[in-house]
Amino acid sequence: MVARVFRALARLSAPLGRIVAGHRFLTVWAMVEYPGRKSGKTYRVPLAVHRTTDGFLFPIPFGPKTQWPLNVLAAKGCAIRWNGRDFAATDPVLVEPAEAIPRFNAFERVILRVIRTDRFLFVRSGAT
Repeated sequence: MVARVFRALARLSAPLGRIVAGHRFLTVWAMVEYPGRKSGKTYRVPLAVHRTTDGFLFPIPFGPKTQWPLNVLAAKGCAIRWNGRDFAATDPVLVEPAEAIPRFNAFERVILRVIRTDRFLFVRSGAT
């Protein structure tokens, strides 16, 4: 039930996310660009993100069949616009919750538990 409500809210908020993602004033969102693994088409999606010292950590709340992480893994990286800057992200890996969740603050951990996030994608980054 919670996942279904969250999925509907994500769809409704996507247009706003496309406007604010990547800008300095809202660092919880990044704009991620990657190629489709079958079509080769370039996709740009706003995603919730957590900045780490050596990269970015993305929650994957909709399960293992979510397409964007599969595409980023297949492409071995992506481009990220976050906090008004562009980053080249490489070496994507799926991260277990036990390793990922402690990196988030207390409020974010509550949200991750509520939406039952059990998968995360980590990418290394360098500014472009």
